[in-house]
Amino acid sequence: MRHFLASVVCLAAATLIGCNQSSDLPESPTESGAPTETGTPADETSTTDTQKTGMLRHAVFFAFKDESTPEQVQEVVDAFAALPSKIDAITDFQYGVNNSPEGFNDGFTHCFLLTFADDAGRKTYLPHPAHKAFGDVLRPHMEDVFVIDYWGDPSQQHPEKALQHAVFFQFKADADPAKIKEVEDAFAALPGKIDAIKAFEWGQNNSPEKHDDGFTHAFLVTFDSEKGRETYLPHLDHEAFVKLIGPVLERPRVLDFWALKPGDENAPAAE
Repeated sequence: MRHFLASVVCLAAATLIGCNQSSDLPESPTESGAPTETGTPADETSTTDTQKTGMLRHAVFFAFKDESTPEQVQEVVDAFAALPSKIDAITDFQYGVNNSPEGFNDGFTHCFLLTFADDAGRKTYLPHPAHKAFGDVLRPHMEDVFVIDYWGDPSQQHPEKALQHAVFFQFKADADPAKIKEVEDAFAALPGKIDAIKAFEWGQNNSPEKHDDGFTHAFLVTFDSEKGRETYLPHLDHEAFVKLIGPVLERPRVLDFWALKPGDENAPAAE
């Protein structure tokens, strides 16, 4: 996503200082308590969201303290990866270490993607004793946390070996909603134009945890190889999308990771 983000930054800069720079998936709902990832109460989820079912994604990213050792970080990773065996509400759990070459991870290094069947599953998970116990392991080493929840697409078929490319957008405060809708539609159209994309889903943040850092939109692009990512980044249709988003984008955040499951033999040690 280097070509994409570098172009976006240039376009945004051009808008601000005047420099001369040169899908058809179903529309996701607008989503909107429960304890946060570290146990702080938050607002109730909207009635509309609680009635939805299928695939509620809970994307969590951690930045760890510099003084925490690799062994201590790995202890946190292992404790998180153990939660699916303790909390039935977790229907899927993927995790990995950021490998995006773009430098837009904002210091976050570890990626976790949990799935619930519905909002009731999330409400079971957040106050669960096992989740609270995990918080006790996490807190001494956590520097920062970023959380985005959104409704995923259960119809998508993911490759057995998935390179997840998680992209988050914060739009400018004065961005025209119609222009944001154009961005949503344009991104969602890319899988029909770029064969390297093996799965795609997106949604608007509905996390009750208040750790979104102002990001409102989540897009999960899946490749089956690094070659796929390398094909996607400079693709002409991707570059056309970049030109569209530049004028309305405040900032992006991007983290890529090879999706592992608890118990995978190839799970890497935490860096």
